[in-house]
Amino acid sequence: MKNKLKFLTKQSLDKKIKTKWFKGVNILLLVLFILIMNVDRVISFFGGDFEDQVTIYVKDDMEVYDSFVTSFESASDMLGESKNFQLEKTDEDLDKLKENLANKDDEILVYILPDETNYMKAQIISYEDIGTVTTQIISTAINSVKSSVAANLSGLTEEQILALTSPAQIETVLTNPDVENQEGKDLLSAGVMLIFILPCFFLIIMLVQMIGAEVNDEKSTRSMEIIISNVPPKIHFLSKIFASTAFVVIQGLLLLLYGGIALIIRNMLGGTGIAAMSGEVTGQLNELLQMVKDTGVFGLLLQGLPIIVVLFILSFIAYAIVAGVLASMTTSIEDFQQLQTPIMLIIMVGYYLAIMAVQFDGSLFIEIASYVPMLSFLVSPVLFMLGQITIWQMLIATIIMALFTWFIFHYGLRIYKVGILNYSSSKLWKKMFKSLKQK
Repeated sequence: MKNKLKFLTKQSLDKKIKTKWFKGVNILLLVLFILIMNVDRVISFFGGDFEDQVTIYVKDDMEVYDSFVTSFESASDMLGESKNFQLEKTDEDLDKLKENLANKDDEILVYILPDETNYMKAQIISYEDIGTVTTQIISTAINSVKSSVAANLSGLTEEQILALTSPAQIETVLTNPDVENQEGKDLLSAGVMLIFILPCFFLIIMLVQMIGAEVNDEKSTRSMEIIISNVPPKIHFLSKIFASTAFVVIQGLLLLLYGGIALIIRNMLGGTGIAAMSGEVTGQLNELLQMVKDTGVFGLLLQGLPIIVVLFILSFIAYAIVAGVLASMTTSIEDFQQLQTPIMLIIMVGYYLAIMAVQFDGSLFIEIASYVPMLSFLVSPVLFMLGQITIWQMLIATIIMALFTWFIFHYGLRIYKVGILNYSSSKLWKKMFKSLKQK
């Protein structure tokens, strides 16, 4: 019996892995990962350039050029603009400067001049639209200079001007001695966990669709009758569960591998990219790892990782069981696609509850949801990382999931035995409920 289970599981897994489609899709995924991580270089190759130098000419009638440069650099760093700006002071005639801007999209003119009512005013002159972010940087710098000019003209000392224009120092003080920077830690913890949950979300969808397609394919080709005449339905059912679960685990590990390869290639190529990818990848990773280490998130993740992995695998198996049972009740892939809608809704509910856990700290409803089978693998790990439940509570959720998995397999197998050899939709639900009473 074990040999038959091993044979069917291997055959089912080989049908998924040893195909040109699987190899082609995974090659495409690897290429996409590499392209996404190096999107700035790809765009540059086709004519774009994230490192274009933009020259900003400053015509200064108020002798505030140095202050403008300082404020501009500060605003540029704060807003994360990826362009390479070069500031130059000019005393040329304004009309001539405007003529020089004709047909140029890499030059901007900033004209600063006095104003009797508002101390100073400025013009941002360009041939084409310079974009919202660049405009915001220049405007922020001009307003900062204006504040300094206004303070200076008011007769204040240099120290008073500096005190007036410098940003206020804001310190967050928590009176609870057991809580330290909890908000930042919560966001980081949830972010780390959601990085793992999002791939699992898509892998579950893949698993459900895969089992439905395979079972309906065997039913439509009548090969199911030949298989069941030689193998008990229980062995056939288990082979589908094990093969599909093994496939999504392998695919998940491959996705992690592709992400690592993409990071290594970007690191080898070096360079900078758009705002979200600016800076060296190695430096960003080191900074992120140090932040994770300082907040204790990494240690917390390692502490709960064994239980989280078991919970994920049990959830894969549970969804595979439900998908297999539903697929056995249908006579075509179209019918199965309609039946799988409730499964998709359950996954979506769990995913959004996991996201909302950060905003609704201490919510009793979300905490209860962390124990609910089919939802717990999405909600429980996030709540654990946020410190809203303990590792023992997550262990309880895992035990509940294990009991639920055994329960649906035990009773789902009864439906599966009847459904896989049923080719008629007539009185289908009556047959299914009747099969639950059989042993």
